[in-house]
Amino acid sequence: MAVMEQAEIQSILPHRYPFLLIDRIQELDPDRRIVGIKNVTINEPFFQGHFPGRPVMPGVLILEAMAQVGAVLALKSMGHALRPVVYLTGIDGAKFRKPVVPGDRLRFEIDVVKKRAPFWKMQGKAFVEEEIVCEAEVTAMVTEEKGVKGME
Repeated sequence: MAVMEQAEIQSILPHRYPFLLIDRIQELDPDRRIVGIKNVTINEPFFQGHFPGRPVMPGVLILEAMAQVGAVLALKSMGHALRPVVYLTGIDGAKFRKPVVPGDRLRFEIDVVKKRAPFWKMQGKAFVEEEIVCEAEVTAMVTEEKGVKGME
């Protein structure tokens, strides 16, 4: 059973098609952990060019989906009256273990490593079934401003 469906995710994240890369949140433990799902279909716009005849989800989009799940964790953990914005500030130790192809169901498990306002450091793993396909440490900054100088 999902903790958050698509409508609630869209009420939190500013991303929209074709760049909203998560379908649901299955588990949420504020300030600690989140589990998100991305169903990968042949209808994804990036498969048209990556790669014709042999579709593979780009690694950078797997990392973006991982970061979006982490952003949901950060935003749901904070009690803001205004609408905060989350900026990805770093990715460390990214490793890709196996290609992600149409029909795969990505499960992102994100754990908070450290947080010191406004920064969040999270360890993320992406699974297809029980096999790790990607892992990385993601750093993000949460701000109430519409833009951060140098990061627009």
